[in-house]
Amino acid sequence: MRSIPPAGQVPPLDACAVVHRARAELRSELKALTVAEQSRFWDRVDDQLPQLVGALRALYGSFDLDVVLTEALRVAAATAGERSDDLRLLDLRRSVQPDWFQRPDMIGYVAYCEQFGRTVKGVAERIEYLQELGVRYFHLMSVIRPRKGANDGGFAVLDYCDVDPLLGTMEDLTALAGELRSADISLCIDFVMNHTAAEHEWARRAIQGDRHYLNYYLTFPDRTAPDAFEATLPEVFPEIAPGNFTWSEPLQRWVWTTFNSYQWDLNWANPCVLVEMAGVMGFLANAGVEILRLDAVAFTWKRVGTDCQNQPEAHLIAQALRCVLAIGAPATILKAEAIVGPDQLVPYLGTHHVDGVRVERQECELAYHNQLMVMLWSSIATRKADLITHAHMRMQSAPADTAWCTYVRCHDDIGWAVTDHDAGSAMVSGAAHRGFLARFFRGDFPTSFSRGVAFSTNPETGDERTCGTAAALCGIDAARADGDAVALQAGIERLLMLYGVILGFGGIPLIYMGDELALANDHRYADEPDHADDSRWIHRPEMPWASAAARRSETGTVEGRVFSGFSRLIKVRRSIPAIHAAGSVQWFWTGHPSVLGFVRRHPSRGALMVLGNVSDETVSLDPRLAHRMGFLRPDDRLAPGTMVTDGLLSMPARSVRWISDAALDEVVPLPLNA
Repeated sequence: MRSIPPAGQVPPLDACAVVHRARAELRSELKALTVAEQSRFWDRVDDQLPQLVGALRALYGSFDLDVVLTEALRVAAATAGERSDDLRLLDLRRSVQPDWFQRPDMIGYVAYCEQFGRTVKGVAERIEYLQELGVRYFHLMSVIRPRKGANDGGFAVLDYCDVDPLLGTMEDLTALAGELRSADISLCIDFVMNHTAAEHEWARRAIQGDRHYLNYYLTFPDRTAPDAFEATLPEVFPEIAPGNFTWSEPLQRWVWTTFNSYQWDLNWANPCVLVEMAGVMGFLANAGVEILRLDAVAFTWKRVGTDCQNQPEAHLIAQALRCVLAIGAPATILKAEAIVGPDQLVPYLGTHHVDGVRVERQECELAYHNQLMVMLWSSIATRKADLITHAHMRMQSAPADTAWCTYVRCHDDIGWAVTDHDAGSAMVSGAAHRGFLARFFRGDFPTSFSRGVAFSTNPETGDERTCGTAAALCGIDAARADGDAVALQAGIERLLMLYGVILGFGGIPLIYMGDELALANDHRYADEPDHADDSRWIHRPEMPWASAAARRSETGTVEGRVFSGFSRLIKVRRSIPAIHAAGSVQWFWTGHPSVLGFVRRHPSRGALMVLGNVSDETVSLDPRLAHRMGFLRPDDRLAPGTMVTDGLLSMPARSVRWISDAALDEVVPLPLNA
């Protein structure tokens, strides 16, 4: 990569002149493309240029932006020129089907490579299982080469362009992506962008005295700047990795280490970092990756006097990367891993407010709906739906060309991100409610059915996060241990109700590996030295393929009952056009404190009303509720013909209803691929 001049007095950027020069300079990078493909490339440049220039100018205005923009375009051209024939065809297909990731048949599945298939080739042997479940989006975790030893579950990257040698090779990953694509499944992997491993090549060069690479990281000669930052910085892992800075003996400097001492934070204020990372994105996209999960994107920009999260520049970084990727590999999209408060969440999908005016910019196409996940667990703990309803009624809507990734569990801990404002709406203290949730889900509350474990308790704030499989948190583990058939059935119903809500919400629902089989906590994680101090490994067990065979028995086993329930929800979802993510969501009060409700409305694909009873009792609702929400001939798609019994709309304990309008269903066409 050409060296980018340091900050200083530079002439104003003439973007048109840069593009004009680039057309001549980048011919060699584009020589593999046909004339038509080259024309489409430059059309994409013209389309993305205004936002790319705006983001680069806002980020790096004091640098030579001619060079920064030229290098960004060079990366995009190299990416486009090196794409295989089938990926170029995929680019073309996606240009005429831009809503491919928003459709009702997009079902996601998340798994660690080693736990799911042992190796990359082993994962390929399990594609049939994913197809049986109806998966069209597969997030394969911890596959890129990490440092040896402790590596934060694979998130301490040693080499972005290589696969962990214990799992396979980059050729294996490229082959897997192709096999998944042939099965109509899109591959997602993690793009760790806030930091690298301390042993990464860039860090090694910095230690060897290369000042160019030293500037890739945030380092300091003494504690003056670190202490100024620490005054307002929270600790991510206060128990296992206290503080945010680590003294590097080889470097003889303090290094910013937000997550662990062996994870060095990158200096995104250096445009060389953005250009390098854009190149890595292009490399992974050309290996067949269709979704890049921007790990820790919220942490990428630092500003003294703040918590150094969700800074405006973090959004500009995501926007610039998205522009470069959209030019070079338009079939690949971005997912924001921003586990933040509700007011800070929607901006990662591109919705911002400038001087009080809503502005939509192209940013990440996908983002995790952390708010829905946390509030669902809160609801089943309290058996009340008031908090989840209030919190979502005040959330901003997402842009119509984006989608939420909804989830019940993920690979990480659950942080009880209930704001004081939202808690106050339910007449409870925020701190007290967060403390209650931590106690409840570790099983230390009288009415608890959960068997979770604590993670990273902060002694100063009292905040505590929670780990555990979905089955453990829903009460299935406890019921199995106690031999309690009634409690077991209740736990299964809770699990299916939670997934029924996220599957009905729209966007891409993500099934975390093993939830479809009610996978239990694995306490053996403590026997592994590299995992012993990290309780998140309790919900990262190996996929039990032997017991997974029990899924074929619908009534006899827990695995069979749960898998059957998942399969049915997915099959019905695929047939409901209104679940398309481009629709809007309207939360409403159902008239009963234990029943949540929202309506999905699409301008041309109809509507769907979702009701969820989070209590352990059968409740009755006003039978006119559906009519008031605009449904002329309401019918439950999950249980046809059961809308009203004895004059009442009944909601069994721990149940979900998907209510559509039979009058509209007769005229609205089914979605593609349904």
